[in-house]
Amino acid sequence: MKENSNEEPNGHVQRGLKARHVSMIALGGCIGTGLFVASGSAISQAGPGGALTAYILMGLMVYFLMTSLGEMATNMPISGSFAAYSAKYVDPALGFAMGWNYWFNWAITVAVDISTAALVMKFWLPNVPAWIWSAIALILIFLINAMSVSTFGETEFWMSAIKVVTIIVFLAIGALTIFGIMGGHFIGMRNFSIKQAPFVGGFPAILSVFVVAGFSFQGTELVGITAGESQDPQHSVPKAINEVFWRIILFYILTIFVIAAIIPYTSHSLLGSSATDIAISPFTLVFQRAGLAAAASVMNAVILTSVISSANSGMYASTRMLYSLSNSGYAPKKLGQTATNGIPYYSLLVTTVVSLLTFISSIAGPQIYMWLVAASGLTGFIAWFGIAISHYRFRRAFIKQGHDLSELKYHAKLFPFGPVLCLILCILVIVGQNPTAFMNFDWKQILVTYISVPLVLILYIAYKLKNHTKIIPLEKIDVSPSHKDEDLSKLNKG
Repeated sequence: MKENSNEEPNGHVQRGLKARHVSMIALGGCIGTGLFVASGSAISQAGPGGALTAYILMGLMVYFLMTSLGEMATNMPISGSFAAYSAKYVDPALGFAMGWNYWFNWAITVAVDISTAALVMKFWLPNVPAWIWSAIALILIFLINAMSVSTFGETEFWMSAIKVVTIIVFLAIGALTIFGIMGGHFIGMRNFSIKQAPFVGGFPAILSVFVVAGFSFQGTELVGITAGESQDPQHSVPKAINEVFWRIILFYILTIFVIAAIIPYTSHSLLGSSATDIAISPFTLVFQRAGLAAAASVMNAVILTSVISSANSGMYASTRMLYSLSNSGYAPKKLGQTATNGIPYYSLLVTTVVSLLTFISSIAGPQIYMWLVAASGLTGFIAWFGIAISHYRFRRAFIKQGHDLSELKYHAKLFPFGPVLCLILCILVIVGQNPTAFMNFDWKQILVTYISVPLVLILYIAYKLKNHTKIIPLEKIDVSPSHKDEDLSKLNKG
């Protein structure tokens, strides 16, 4: 084998993702309908100041989280990274629970996204049955993921590029509109001081928007999944993390500012923002204020790209997590086999079938579908919690065992403040999902909102009881660099 070859032996994924792929995937993963559409509801709930505060705090938390993941991913770059880190640095039972939790989340998200893609297509072709568009989307996503990891990376690069270009154009047009160069009249900062603005509803409103912002940022952890197939993870992962921080600040904060400056928080259009109503996307509204008549059609195309990109990333993430679970001894061995192109085809097939069955349930049994979607609702925050606690224990074990920080290829920022802040805010977001349900003793709403929490606890406790695992003492944690998923299977014996 050549020294610089990206080929891996059969049974392993291939390191076919270039640095630009990793960087754009990390960025594109957190830019979706949460920003393009649902950002309007954040402004209507908490006002311009409240929305900006929530998104700034969430952006900082996500940055610290990504630096934590970056430190571990450069030390041990493997597929399904953070589930593996939970197993290696905390408890094998936690790795088991985190891995299946994350796989389940993305497998169902793929089904949700292909359903959304069909709704978006109705904007142009309302008479074509929705299931046809969903079937086309699922087949397309399967083929992209079945070809090679470089095909996936290149596809995601260009779809993410479309989203980035859209935001840049939006910011430019928004600035011209604020100053009256487009749209006919000067707006300035007047909408930041109307009625109760800039802060509306106080801290409870900011907390509710914090939850919305959290969902908008989910997907940034994909950089940890891609580390296992990056050509040069020690270089590409830190680079992607540092770039994502500045891009998050640039795109999210400036976008919220522009929307809030042009559209007053009292606008009924913002109150109606939803993931499928393109006509009242705040992006569409701003473009229309600037006098661009084709805004709705253009944004519909961008949102369609965004939904397909999300499903594509979801298929990749869930497939690699299932592959990692297999190689860690948490799932059948078959799921850890790969084709000659490095694709874990059994994991891809199983994930596709689960996504398909979930989608079918949306037609045959809407109630079942609703529960499945609800069950995946908090899994992203639970994954973030797992990343933070894993890094906290990794760094403590690293120092306790006499290692020097200079041995690490990448250093997380402001340890232990970073992971501790992430742990606190993740708990705050999870608890703050639906406090009204607790106050009203609405047990159905409580179950729908929080069902993913007991599901993870059941996975954790069941595995712990069956395999008699224990939390690994800091002095016994293996902090040495490793590139093999299979090494983790040794932990399963407890």
